[in-house]
Amino acid sequence: MVSHAIIAHPGAFGNLSGGAAGVTIADKGGRYMKLLLHICCAPCSIMCIETLRGEGIEPVGFWDNPNIHPFTEFRMRRNTLVDYAKEIGLSLVVEGGYGLRPFLEAVGGDFDGRCPVCYRLRMRSAARYAAENGFTHFTTTLLISPYQNHEMLAQTAREAAEEFGVSFLYRDFRPSFREGQDRARAMGLYMQKYCGCIFSEEDRYRKRKKPPKKEEA
Repeated sequence: MVSHAIIAHPGAFGNLSGGAAGVTIADKGGRYMKLLLHICCAPCSIMCIETLRGEGIEPVGFWDNPNIHPFTEFRMRRNTLVDYAKEIGLSLVVEGGYGLRPFLEAVGGDFDGRCPVCYRLRMRSAARYAAENGFTHFTTTLLISPYQNHEMLAQTAREAAEEFGVSFLYRDFRPSFREGQDRARAMGLYMQKYCGCIFSEEDRYRKRKKPPKKEEA
């Protein structure tokens, strides 16, 4: 997988105890934390980043979302995040590219059981990158969405953290979801209409389809 970093400001990967991006206050164990923040989209990132910064944590953003289809949707979400990261001075790593085929291969024919697979793909990617690039912790903006399976997502992230030898930083960002969405609209950010994969797009239209009216007797 090819990766490249888009650095919104200098010093993205500085010393753990310095003042660079990705460096935080000490955790409860007295260790310095360097946090990788997996980002699903710009709107969901707003309050997650603000909350973390309010705690004294300066994350490095991480984009790897092979579940987003079609390519035009993938490109729009990615580019919106790149522009937003530059605007707020967030260091951002863009990993890989459009992942339709790997995603479909991972899901196989179990379309209704795709969500655990999707979580696993993205959390393992974030945990692996964190472990290979000197981060001590990772977390994800998916934790802000009331539409995700929050408990399954958190458990999947914990398993990925254990697999790759890093720590998962859990935060329940959901109380800030609506505020983040309102602010994203006010800023004119692109707002997606479905979760990401082609199956969630299909579900969107299925839910919108109204049953035919019954003929009166």
